[in-house]
Amino acid sequence: MNRDSALKKIKDKRFRALGEGIVADMKRLNVPGVSVAVMLGDEQWSAGFGVTNVEHPLPVTGSTLFQIGSITKTMTTTLLMQLVEAERLDLDTPVRAYLPSLKLADESVASRVTTRHLLTHTGGWMGDYFNQYGNGNDALDKMVKSLSRLPQMTPLGSVWSYNNAGFNIAARLLEVIHKQPYEDIAKKYLFQPTGMTQAFFYPDDAIMTSRFASGHLTWDGVAKLAHPWAIGRSANGVGGVVCSSETLLQYATFHLGDGAGILRPETLGAMRATQLSAGGRGDMGLSWFGRNHGPFSSFGHGGATKGQKALLRFVPERNFAIAILTNSDLGSIIHDAAWGSALALYLNYTPAPPTVQTRATDELVAYTGTYQNLLSLFSVSTWQDGLIIHEQPRGGFPTPATPAGPPVPDIRAQFIGDDSFICLDEPRRGEVGDFIRDSDGTIKYLRIGGRANPRIN
Repeated sequence: MNRDSALKKIKDKRFRALGEGIVADMKRLNVPGVSVAVMLGDEQWSAGFGVTNVEHPLPVTGSTLFQIGSITKTMTTTLLMQLVEAERLDLDTPVRAYLPSLKLADESVASRVTTRHLLTHTGGWMGDYFNQYGNGNDALDKMVKSLSRLPQMTPLGSVWSYNNAGFNIAARLLEVIHKQPYEDIAKKYLFQPTGMTQAFFYPDDAIMTSRFASGHLTWDGVAKLAHPWAIGRSANGVGGVVCSSETLLQYATFHLGDGAGILRPETLGAMRATQLSAGGRGDMGLSWFGRNHGPFSSFGHGGATKGQKALLRFVPERNFAIAILTNSDLGSIIHDAAWGSALALYLNYTPAPPTVQTRATDELVAYTGTYQNLLSLFSVSTWQDGLIIHEQPRGGFPTPATPAGPPVPDIRAQFIGDDSFICLDEPRRGEVGDFIRDSDGTIKYLRIGGRANPRIN
């Protein structure tokens, strides 16, 4: 693998230090490949470490294509905000004004849900539904029509819970208003104007002409190739973009700038403005997640597909951005460590660790039980003065029939607030989750991984 040789080529001390941490974690976790790009002011750096594919290895570089997953959602939102500026879309008008055929399991929700609900993950229905509906121009329309089968989990607008399915509807709005396929809209109104020439949707665009990374799942410490590679056209507006870390940095540069004639600066700012709290994920803007770091704030989004993980974060006050792409299901561990290193190396900032609380066993018992969503089943039990969270993957991505991936290690957690906790073990170490209570004080949801999972016993 080219990890150490790639490090030796890096001249900048800070970027090399960042790379050294990434390479150390790659070796420890057996992550095949990582691509990283950093911008500070007028300077930019990029590098690749490891290989694209354990079976047919090629060196990863800053221009290697990866799946960026849900970072695509911010691009869908950017395109929708162009329509808001053109007064062709109002975020607070019910979606049915533009999409009269919308049907959901709860008719009251279907008649009232707005685009703002979609872009802030507050629709309330079960959000992790994926399926294949072919490669025709009707794939997204078919997906949206299938969403009526998803149960309503929380009242509309009441609880923040990550909702992939809501962005199927958001992408479909673009198609209906523009009267064009989503992919054509993205190319015409975002990729081409920003110079993102190496951003793609279709596997044949990426596979046949460029170096690309394949996803890997880790079974008993061994990285094995993940199948299928593509997530399906019906999910393109949710997480279908394929690009490099260098191209992702171009996208961040656009959002850090004056809008380049594509959006007004105040619209870019409105996308970052806090709409509500996303619990452990920070503040929810219009698809961007914000965090306050004392002297400055950062904004970003992550992404996950079949064996690939992505992260983009930027700091407007410092004109700083970092993009990290990995071809491993353990990539989020590298993202978290690299983001912490980047804060220290480039912005001279190290956050203070949260103070954990000691809880008696009789207090902890109230949180124990089973919680679930379509993709995972969680069992919560007590552990010393904290909790143990056991996750059982159920499969279901990128189709309902897809089998479950590798087992997930049990996670120890300790409380840092009334109902909020911090995870102590990988792959969720440092992640903050919480329990959500009903109006009568009953614990109703475990919110972890951004999902509010209903309690079933």
